Amino acid sequence: MIVSEALKRAAERLRDAGTDNPRLDARLLLGTALAVDNHWLFNHPDAPIAAETLDRFESLLVRRCAREPISLILGRREFWSMEFQVTRDTLAPRPDSETLIEAVLQQVRDGPLRLLDLGTGTGCLLLSLLRELPHAEGVGVDRSEAALAVAIGNAQRLGFAERCEFRISDWFTAIAGRFDIIICNPPYIPSGDIAGLDPEVARYEPIGALDGGADGLDDYRSLARQIPDRLNAGGIAAFEVGAGQAPDVAKLLKEAGLTIRDIRKDLGGIERCVLASR
Repeated sequence: MIVSEALKRAAERLRDAGTDNPRLDARLLLGTALAVDNHWLFNHPDAPIAAETLDRFESLLVRRCAREPISLILGRREFWSMEFQVTRDTLAPRPDSETLIEAVLQQVRDGPLRLLDLGTGTGCLLLSLLRELPHAEGVGVDRSEAALAVAIGNAQRLGFAERCEFRISDWFTAIAGRFDIIICNPPYIPSGDIAGLDPEVARYEPIGALDGGADGLDDYRSLARQIPDRLNAGGIAAFEVGAGQAPDVAKLLKEAGLTIRDIRKDLGGIERCVLASR
């Protein structure tokens, strides 16, 4: 079988399986099986594929047809122009979360800032800010040792290990002191909605990083009460929120004594990030 035919057949199977981007997924999977990039595939449509490579491609294709996320199959996901390792112990970085990075960067200037990332997962939020704030240092916390191992590996591979540390902590329980920037993408899916999510999320992503309680706001309530005592004067707290949650989260933060600095929409027009200051 040649490249063009393999891609055509794979895209048809992926489309029938209900995936969102069957042609792109087919290219990513075949490129992985062949150990080539998309440019090579585009320029070699008539290249023959060896039998053992077709077997590798088939095993990857079966996994994607079962709706396993492409990021888990490949073991990586791009975020803020960097490549992050992902596993089933972490949420896969999403483009919507780049809204938080953009919002924070519009509020602060580089300097000897101290950052805290609550529920760090892959470390993508913390490491992206450290990239843009070269004089800052940060701490990432998570309840999952397995997730922290992924974040530590990403920090080392991307060259930020000397400017950050990672700790096991249930939010602030193992953290002392105050910070200039606190960022958080907490669980915010209402418990009753999880079963109805896309299979890529409901079946494969850690439930503890998704389930935000009956209305999705449980962790915001807890964090809002603690944030004011953990921010330096003038410090910024930035929360990612689910669709329709921004007004409620902003109210919780204001009731805790914080000032709302911005509510930022993502590229889809959804209010995705709430920023508050002390």
